[in-house]
Amino acid sequence: MNDDQIKGQAKNIGGKIQQKVGEAVGSRQQQREGLSNQAEGKVQEKVGDVKDIVKGNR
Repeated sequence: MNDDQIKGQAKNIGGKIQQKVGEAVGSRQQQREGLSNQAEGKVQEKVGDVKDIVKGNR
């Protein structure tokens, strides 16, 4: 795994936690921010995947 994949996965997981906390406390803003972080994390992971493919690591 490269840095982008690791950071993307961490952001995705953090976003899931943030979304669940938002649900638990009834904060729609926290839920939206969590979903946004998940999306950003998934995109960053895909960027890392592409970098691996370009470098020939897959």
